[in-house]
Amino acid sequence: MSYAAEKQVAIAAVRRACILTSSVFNNLVKNETLTKEDASPVTVGDFAAQAVVNTILGRAFPNDPIVGEEDAADLRGDAATALRTRIVELANATLTAKLEAGEKEEWGLGPSGQQTTEQLLNIIDKGKHEGKAERMWTLDPIDGTKGFLRGEQYAVCLSLIVKTEGRTRVQLGVIGCPNLPSDLSNPSSPRGGIFVAVRGEGAYELPLHDPFSAPGRRLSIPKLTTDNLNLLESVEKAHSKLSFNEVVAKELGITKPPTRMDSQAKYAALARGDGGVYLRMPTGTGYREKIWDHAPGSLLVEEAGGKVTDSRGEDLRFDLGRDLGENYGVIVAGEGVHSSVLDAVKRALAKEKQGQ
Repeated sequence: MSYAAEKQVAIAAVRRACILTSSVFNNLVKNETLTKEDASPVTVGDFAAQAVVNTILGRAFPNDPIVGEEDAADLRGDAATALRTRIVELANATLTAKLEAGEKEEWGLGPSGQQTTEQLLNIIDKGKHEGKAERMWTLDPIDGTKGFLRGEQYAVCLSLIVKTEGRTRVQLGVIGCPNLPSDLSNPSSPRGGIFVAVRGEGAYELPLHDPFSAPGRRLSIPKLTTDNLNLLESVEKAHSKLSFNEVVAKELGITKPPTRMDSQAKYAALARGDGGVYLRMPTGTGYREKIWDHAPGSLLVEEAGGKVTDSRGEDLRFDLGRDLGENYGVIVAGEGVHSSVLDAVKRALAKEKQGQ
């Protein structure tokens, strides 16, 4: 089926959230109104962006549940008065900004979009859904919090997951990357893009500030071989076992240094040909990846000609709740090299088990 309406709403929601988070960085982090070591800018941005996106989704698709990263429990007490006030101000300023191309007033946007504090807290709480439904959205309002604080890569990530013909799959993925250069090899190139994919319709990069002006650039992962691969991986060692990635790189004969960036911007970069492989192996036992960390990015890569599995070669599961269940690790690569990467990962895991 077509998801044209959902695509339009999702792009508009992610665009507004990107503008909001950029404003938070410029006003609270860059100008050092709060110190970079203080988590408050991230907290403000997370909650306000979730309020904006959930408002738009709630107006456009009132029956759809949302699986979001945040809930408003910590915002309701007296101790959170100042934080709550700032979040409400930011969310309302974003919602009531003038309508742009592709947006509709009935989504809660424009001058009449003002919300009360209680309305915004309740709409943030709509993200508490358990993650089991025939149709649901996933949202990560700021994916890559440390990248956000450094003024580097972070992403606003939204997806629509639908059960059709007995199978639950991501049908729509939208990722906003406010700081991603248009040319990764040239850091001074224009920054900011919205990456969107609908199952069966391809993956596209759109301009961040005017995403409805043109169809955008269709993304296609180039046909790479193990001779010219390099790894995309997290900046933070706590997020992925980077030492394991080094072993996999040796197994594949990769000599190029890895490209490191935070957030699902890695999925976006890989989908347009920046790097060949994204590996994310767990750093500890018992850790389960959250569905909002991979749902939109996985579809983006698949629609650009890539493949996404766990380290066993199994599809990622988006029907088990708020996490990916027993999926262990995530392997993302172009279709032509994925099997080689998977074999290398299995060899590296065997060596790790043997203590080599």
